[in-house]
Amino acid sequence: MSNKLISIDPDICHGKPCIKGTRIMVSNILSQLAGGYSIEKILKGYPELKKEHIKAALEYAVSVINEEEIYLIPNDEVAA
Repeated sequence: MSNKLISIDPDICHGKPCIKGTRIMVSNILSQLAGGYSIEKILKGYPELKKEHIKAALEYAVSVINEEEIYLIPNDEVAA
């Protein structure tokens, strides 16, 4: 991971990806965005964050998805 604003430390939030220097998990930011929160509303809830942190959380999520390997099962092997 090349994003300098995201950290993964086993001693912080059980090793979940967080905004560096905080205990704010990337998943919390993503959940709030998915729930319809605006960036401004998230920033009001976490005054220590800046827009760059929100962008970093999104970029991290994209990188995780892009690295995921998907294995397709042929239709004839799918249980009926």
